[in-house]
This record gives sequence, structure tokens and C-alpha cells, in this order.
Amino acid sequence: MDQHSLLFQSMVYLAAAIIFVPLAKKMGLGAVLGYLLAGVIIGPSVTGFIGKEGEDIMHFAEFGVVMMLFLIGMELQPTLLWRLRSAILGLGGLQVLLSSAAIAGIALLLGVPVNAALAIGMIMSLSSTAIVLQTLNEKGWMSTAAGQSSFAVLLFQDIAVIPMLAIFPLLAVNAVQTESAHSASIRDNLPAWGQTLVVLGAVATIVIGGRYLVKPIMHIIARTRVRELFTATALLMVVAIAVLMNLVGLSSALGAFLGGVVLANSEYRHELESDIEPFKGLLLGLFFIAVGASIDFSLIREEPWIIFGLVFGLMTVKALVLFFLGKVFKLSTDQNLLFSFALCDIGEFAFVLLSLSEQSRILDDKMVGMLTAVVAISMALTPLLMLLYEKLIQPRFTINETTDREQDQIEEHNPVIIAGFGRFGSITGRFLRANGVNATILDMDSDRVDALHNLGIKVYYGDASRYDLLAAAGADKAKVLIVAMDDYEKTTEVVKMVKRYFPHLQMLVRAKDSQDSFELMDLGVLHIYRETVDTSLRLGVDALNMLGMRSYHNHRAARTFLRQDELSLKSLSASRDNKKEFVSAMKDRIAEMEQLISADKIKTWLDEGEGWDSSSIRDEVKGEPE
Repeated sequence: MDQHSLLFQSMVYLAAAIIFVPLAKKMGLGAVLGYLLAGVIIGPSVTGFIGKEGEDIMHFAEFGVVMMLFLIGMELQPTLLWRLRSAILGLGGLQVLLSSAAIAGIALLLGVPVNAALAIGMIMSLSSTAIVLQTLNEKGWMSTAAGQSSFAVLLFQDIAVIPMLAIFPLLAVNAVQTESAHSASIRDNLPAWGQTLVVLGAVATIVIGGRYLVKPIMHIIARTRVRELFTATALLMVVAIAVLMNLVGLSSALGAFLGGVVLANSEYRHELESDIEPFKGLLLGLFFIAVGASIDFSLIREEPWIIFGLVFGLMTVKALVLFFLGKVFKLSTDQNLLFSFALCDIGEFAFVLLSLSEQSRILDDKMVGMLTAVVAISMALTPLLMLLYEKLIQPRFTINETTDREQDQIEEHNPVIIAGFGRFGSITGRFLRANGVNATILDMDSDRVDALHNLGIKVYYGDASRYDLLAAAGADKAKVLIVAMDDYEKTTEVVKMVKRYFPHLQMLVRAKDSQDSFELMDLGVLHIYRETVDTSLRLGVDALNMLGMRSYHNHRAARTFLRQDELSLKSLSASRDNKKEFVSAMKDRIAEMEQLISADKIKTWLDEGEGWDSSSIRDEVKGEPE
């Protein structure tokens, strides 16, 4: 079979993605790195399934970036931008500006021409939205001050790509003039005022079309109730915008972004997003595979010190700029370090801008090859860098932060102590307070403590896994300790310390899932609360109510389900290490649960008059597990 045929190449790309992306996700490296790894393996440097034709596929795959910017544009509703304007424009704008200036300045000192240095500065100032957001979400850091600051910077960077795409052709103006004119741009040979009018006309066409033409056209298409026709219309919009912008000599990505912003408040926005999302994902995956295949490993072998020196130097410069800005915007040291480590890599949009730089002759082929390798290596190092931060640097600097900010003097002793006052612990604390129960609240996020103080909520700063802090909080006299911390490792540290020094305390411990629950059981914790169980059951009860089933039966079934699920969890813990036994036991528990609820429903039907009377409620409460 011809290895250069479209069918064979499609098979190779799809098989590589299916094999390597799950492997990368399993190792915690993220989908983007999985695609890059797939490209490296099937590229000319390893197996050679992809050769020169990979360069042609790259041009096609770049359309995935166009779709990504179209979707990003639709997410940027004016209300969201206005609400986050300070963080986006302040922190995000300064990050891009200072990082670009610092990197461009270093490039100039190394003898790089001015236009190339400016291009390199802008390209390397960007960070990986896909990898950073995924890592922050997986680690539970998104709700922290560092997580929110990172989101604001990444959002500004995504927006900043648009003016960069518009600026790059200006940086290449001399190079473009030396080429023979093959461009299809209608701006060619026009005077400056004519070129300006053409560009403004194209932008006006997108804005007016988005506001006044898309809605009636989509309404007509929607009335046909043919789903694939709606999908075809969505794709036509993106392709038409790309063609129009190419005709006037501008970036198709710029036009797609603008079109997305225009449609941000459209009632068809969510439908358009759902139709385009699969195509965007596949084409972006293809783009990253093509990037991985294009990495010149011979260049890395020839000049490893230069390549890895650039990686280290660029990431260090960006980290220093980020740390400085974190200080300016008053992030605590531990949050500032997380902020700096998270965003010091170089993002996926760098591949797009490097490709454009090569096409525009701003950078030569060797420079583009070298910087492509630098970007790919920095992205590959990001998950490892975050792991290094979490295991080695964060604990050390958190301790230093505690030393810098002295432990709060605790002025009260209450029967209840709450360790962790984030999204979980705050609800528990508010409920207790509403019922007249005072609690001593401890939290180790200094930014959160300051914010809660401003709201009039008394929270003491400190690490609840430390004996001296719990002792100062009156743990020797308290009755109940509620462990509601976001960090599961910290939770286990608190449990072990309390078991050793304050064994009289009854612990109510938060767990994210069944696996956490099993481990807490091994530590001897009796009262474990999985995050979503009660909410999920409450939702199920409401669903049954809406279906017209009797409310009393629904609530009783939920209580029976919860009681039996807690008992099953304890029995399943013994077989969790044997997958075959665990699956078999789980099937038995599911069948047993269904039979139990069915039998209980029949019993309540037979017991007439026991609807919501006080005696049946007392019996149910007494029947709950201790």
C-alpha cells in the first residue's frame, strides 16, 4: 500500500492519537503532550511514517487554531471582560508586555535583528492554556489566588494572540517585498489608504454580518430540524471568515476571533460551540501531531547545550517576571511561587506564531526549528515542574510563609474546630453558626483568611496539621474536629496527628471519592463524608418528585440508599486491591440495593398512615448508622 496515500496517512495519525494520548493522560502529562509525543514517534526522527508530507498537513491542521480562536471569541462576552478587567488588563497585560520586552532585549543583545527579536519576545511570552488550566484543575488549585491570577493572565494571552497575528506581517514587510508577488490578497499594489479601507471593510462585513445576517439564517436552518445542516452552516461561517481575511491579506485566525466575539451574545452560541468543538479538537490534535513530527531531533543532538540552555533561560526569565508581578499584585509567597511556576512554560500558540514567522520570513528555518524544539520541551517539562513544586518547593515555602506571617493568636475555645474553610468547610461552618454553634476556624490560605476577615468572619491563619496550632485552638477540650481541607495529603496528616495527640476528638472528615474514603478507613476514621453523595441524592429525589412519584417514598428511598451505600463502602474496602473481586462485589451490592429499595417501597405502601407522621420520622432517624 502506498504509504503516502491520504487513507494510509489518516490511519497513522488516528492510530497514533488513540495510542499515545491516553498514555499521556494516564501519566498526568495532558492531552497536548500526548499529541506531541505521537507526532515524535511517527515522525521522521523515529519510525518515519510521516515525512515531508507532514509540512503540507501542518497547513491544513492550522485551521484547528482558527476554530479555537472562534470558540474563544464566543466565550468572551462583554460582561465577563468587564468584570475581570482589572486582573486581565493589569496582571495579564503587564505579564505579556514585560516578558516580551525582557526576552526581546536578551535576543537583541545576542545579535538577533530587531524584527526577529520582537517576534521572539512576543512568541515566548505566551504560556500553555491547555496544560496550565488542566494541571490547576487536577490539583485543586484553580480556586486559589494563584489559580485565579493564572486564569486572568491566560485569558489575556489568548486575546493578545490576535494583535500579534496582525503585527507579524508588519515585521516581515521588507521580506515580503522581495518575494515575487503570488499573493491572492486584494490589498496588493493598493496605496496605504486603500489597504486601510479594505481591512476596515472586511472587519465591518464580519461585524454587520454577525449581528444582522447570522440570526435569520440560523433561524431558517434551525427550522429544518436537520442537525447536519446546522453543523455545515457553522463550519461555513468559520471557513467564509477565514477566506475573507485571507483575501484582504490578514490572518484568518484574527477574523475568526472577531466573528466569535460578535456572536458571543447570540442565542445560537451554545449550539455553534457544540457543533464546532469536535472539529476543533480533532484538527488541533492533528496540528500538535504535525508539530511533534516536525521537531528536528538532529538539531537537538547537534546543539543540546544551546537548546536546553534556551529552555532553562526562557523559563527562568518568565518566572522572574511573573514573581515580580505577583509581588506587585500582593500575592502571598506560596501563592506567588505557584503562579510563577504555573505560567513559566511556553504555550501552544507559539507553534502557530512560529509557523507564521517562517512563512513571513521573519525567522529563518534553523531558528524556527530550534525554537519549536524549545517550546515542545518546555511544555513537556511543565507537568514535571509542577510535580516538583508540589512535592519539594511548596511544603518548604509554605513553612517559610508561616514563619514570615506569625501564627494568629487564637482568642477563643469552642467545642467544634473546623480545619479548612474553602467551598466545602464554609458551608458547614455557616450551617453550624446558623444553629447557634460557634466553631474555631483554621485555614492555611493567607489570601483567603484576609478576604474572610474583610467579610467579618473570624478565621485563624495556620496549618492545622501542626500540633501547636491545634493545641492553641483548644483541641484538648474540644469535642469535634471537622477536617474540610482541599489538600487530601494535608487531610491525612491532620488525621494521623489527631489520632496520636488528641484521640478523644471525634473527627468528621471530608473525602473527594471512594478511594479517599478507603484510605481514611485504613487510618481508623469512622465519619467520612464524600463530597457529592448528598447533593447527588437530593438531585435524584427532586427528579423523582418531578416525575410525579410520592415525595415521602422518594426521601425514604434516598435515606435507604445512603445508609446501604455507607455499609457497602466498608465491605468493599476489603476487596479493593483485587480488581476481579471488587467488580464482583460491586455488582452484588448494586443488585442488593435495588432489591432493598424495591422491598422498602412495597412495605411503605402497605403501612398506611405512615406518610410524614412524627413516629415514622423518629424511626428513620433512629435507624441511621451511628
